[in-house]
Amino acid sequence: MKPLKKLILVLTLSTGALSALAQGTIIFGNHIAGSVFAPIYGPDLDNPTAAQQGNDPSGIPPGTTVYTGPRLAGSWFTVQLWAGPDANSLAPCATATFGTGAGAGFFASQTATISGVAGGSPATVQLRAWDNEGGTLTTWALAIADGAPATGFSAIFTTPPLGGGGTIITPPNLVGLTSFNLHHAPEPSTLALAGLGAALWVVFRRLGGTSRHK
Repeated sequence: MKPLKKLILVLTLSTGALSALAQGTIIFGNHIAGSVFAPIYGPDLDNPTAAQQGNDPSGIPPGTTVYTGPRLAGSWFTVQLWAGPDANSLAPCATATFGTGAGAGFFASQTATISGVAGGSPATVQLRAWDNEGGTLTTWALAIADGAPATGFSAIFTTPPLGGGGTIITPPNLVGLTSFNLHHAPEPSTLALAGLGAALWVVFRRLGGTSRHK
């Protein structure tokens, strides 16, 4: 093999190896025995606009947050893993829907790949969930733009070293994940609506006055 071709081959293989190293893996799941127990809930029954984060007494680790909304159930709700090297570079990764019955609040675990974070390095992650309106809102961006009936997200946290790099072969669990709930966007306040009404009244009054003097 000619020296130039050999150099090109080496560079190509090296680039591929570096790319692979920057694709760490993690177990995307919120119910893993002895490691992660963080069910996701629907809106608070007394205050649907209240956003909550943190484990209840049954979580791992146990917390003090009280959720009154039901655990999310079925394919009507989507949960998505967002991850990156830091909190300013989170990007969407794997998605899932929820179980029913005893599985409500949880989704089936899967191995997820995190781009931009090499195996053996920790990642910064967050879970985001939303009412997908019968499967029509397929992304977080669509849910936010549409004003989905309910959305929510977990606290941002740092994972253990990801799988796939050096001697770190096994993907870690989402250790550090805690529960959260969906919540509705707050309605405009009465004061804000009153102010809008007054502004519109002034505009209409001026328009009316202009038309009378033509």
